[in-house]
Amino acid sequence: MDEWRKFFCVGVASAILLSSAALFCGCVTKSKAQAQTQAQVQAAYLAGQNAALRQQAQTPGVTVIGPVQNPDVPWVEGLTLAQAIATAKYIGQHDPKEIIITRQGESAKVAPKMLLNGADVPLEPGDVITIHE
Repeated sequence: MDEWRKFFCVGVASAILLSSAALFCGCVTKSKAQAQTQAQVQAAYLAGQNAALRQQAQTPGVTVIGPVQNPDVPWVEGLTLAQAIATAKYIGQHDPKEIIITRQGESAKVAPKMLLNGADVPLEPGDVITIHE
């Protein structure tokens, strides 16, 4: 009889633990679990997008002054002078006569012919490019 009581008690305790676990774990159907997973994936995606936007807002771009359609060029790693001018969409009627890069208050002239010959200048966030026709 003692063996039977021991078996019965262990069985009842197991049943109580399993039902408690189901209450606390929240058993769900497969479709509900997939919906929860999809919601988590979407939330993670949106969090990543928001983080990227915050980082872009914190990183100053490059400003192009002169005959361009888009004076504010977003910063990307490896951005060059030629890429910035192309992104800004130069609309001057003639080739530029002078290009000046201003970085942290210091200015440097760049010969436009140098760009036309394939040489390029790396830029940094916050640079200001002034183009004179």
